[in-house]
Amino acid sequence: MSTKRDYYEILGVSKSASQEEIKKAYRKVAMQFHPDRNPGDKAAEEKFKEAAEAYEVLNDADKKAQYDRFGHNAFGQGRSGGFNGGGMNMDDIFSQFGDIFGEDSFGSFFGGGRGRGQARGTRGSNLRVKIKMNYEEVAKGANKTIKIKKYVRCSTCQGNGAKDKNSMQTCATCNGSGQVKRVQNTFLGQMQTVTTCPTCSGEGTTVTNKCISCKGEGRVYGEETVSIDIPAGVQEGMQLSISGKGNAGERGGGNGDLIVLIEEETHPQLHRDGLNVAFDLHISFPDAVFGTQIEVPTIDGRAKIKIPPGTQSGKIFRLKGKGFPQINSYEKGDQLIHINVWTPQNISSEEKTILERLSRSANFEPKPEKNDKSFFDKVREMFN
Repeated sequence: MSTKRDYYEILGVSKSASQEEIKKAYRKVAMQFHPDRNPGDKAAEEKFKEAAEAYEVLNDADKKAQYDRFGHNAFGQGRSGGFNGGGMNMDDIFSQFGDIFGEDSFGSFFGGGRGRGQARGTRGSNLRVKIKMNYEEVAKGANKTIKIKKYVRCSTCQGNGAKDKNSMQTCATCNGSGQVKRVQNTFLGQMQTVTTCPTCSGEGTTVTNKCISCKGEGRVYGEETVSIDIPAGVQEGMQLSISGKGNAGERGGGNGDLIVLIEEETHPQLHRDGLNVAFDLHISFPDAVFGTQIEVPTIDGRAKIKIPPGTQSGKIFRLKGKGFPQINSYEKGDQLIHINVWTPQNISSEEKTILERLSRSANFEPKPEKNDKSFFDKVREMFN
């Protein structure tokens, strides 16, 4: 089970909070635990990363919807929406969410001590793929290896977009800081503001000669083979987010994420209902009268069940623990077997004579017992 704190609790907002309220809440928490305000405080740094992780999910409509529905399980095996358990470093956080703090939030107060403006390049976009899973894979979990067409880092320039090391130079406008400071005289006195350098876009360096392979972008269109571990118990429509496996960013910017949408393949005989598996079993009239033993399909093979004598049509048998597991939990559903007594539609004259004789027997008159459950009771029991 996940031990992560609730994202709404981290930011101190409700599930109905607007995007603007979420943004303001994140800025407040991030300002409180910012490393420049808490130098050397590892606990504050972790809270700063935790807040960034929460904002990364709640600020994305798709990820927020998945989180609201499945909680931390939505992202699989303890992964967060894109941080993979807080794996992004400070530069990644500032590069992705630096605008949240405002242009002069830390530069004017702390002198830009962390060099936040020196974010490299532009973060790559997310990618979405669909992965189909059969019932057995859903029940046991699976490892899927897929090839993805995407932007990858340029191997010629290693992502910086320059032809060679001599083609990179410190930005003359900001002297490598990535920021430009301005001092204005107001009736309250001098006010200092810090803005992103317009020449280098905050990177602190400029390229004099572009890489021939990527034309200065630092990335090229290619292909990557990705191995994806999918936990047992996923459901149709669930999304898993794999950090850093999306498109490569421009000029050394961070990678986007890979969003995996789960699709369940239809089973030829079984039907899923939450954690339970349903199966319609048709038996003959003699088998219902005399009883029998029958093999039925399950999500992990076949199982034998005993049909006792006198079994009525509509009877539901339960195979405990033969359903789907709850994701990241020990809970498992059951297999529900619904009995249908098959009535022949075409009979011979000899069979008709036998049945007419039997119809006059008192044993063949319907005599439901008072303790027999109604159809609605059975349905209610099946889903409880």
